[in-house]
Amino acid sequence: MPVKNSCPKTESLKHYKNLSYETLAASWLLNDGWDVFLPMIDHGLKTDVAISDGDTFYRIQVKTLDSHHEDVFVDNKWGNANIDYVIYFSKTGNWGYVIRPFRHNRKKLTSAGHIRFHKDPKNFVKAFTMI
Repeated sequence: MPVKNSCPKTESLKHYKNLSYETLAASWLLNDGWDVFLPMIDHGLKTDVAISDGDTFYRIQVKTLDSHHEDVFVDNKWGNANIDYVIYFSKTGNWGYVIRPFRHNRKKLTSAGHIRFHKDPKNFVKAFTMI
């Protein structure tokens, strides 16, 4: 059985966990039939995942929250970047949200038009198609 012999630094672990949610969203979208692309670097463009239906490309930013509570405010971490969707995953709860990006500084996660999903591929895809 393989044994992990390294102990990554705290900052590295944070990056690994965030990347795992980006990969999770990508795998669920891929399983739903989307063409999925993972940019090697997203600094400046704020694109964690790109998807295509064969004709059109959509840019997605994936964010995580350290909250059990959904009644929180989320910050605009993408600025004026031209992204199409933001997917939020709760690290501590079994839920997430798919939203359209907003331009102001903060917005309530549970705002109208934000679609909640359970951390389940079928439920996520259903929410994604509703946005």
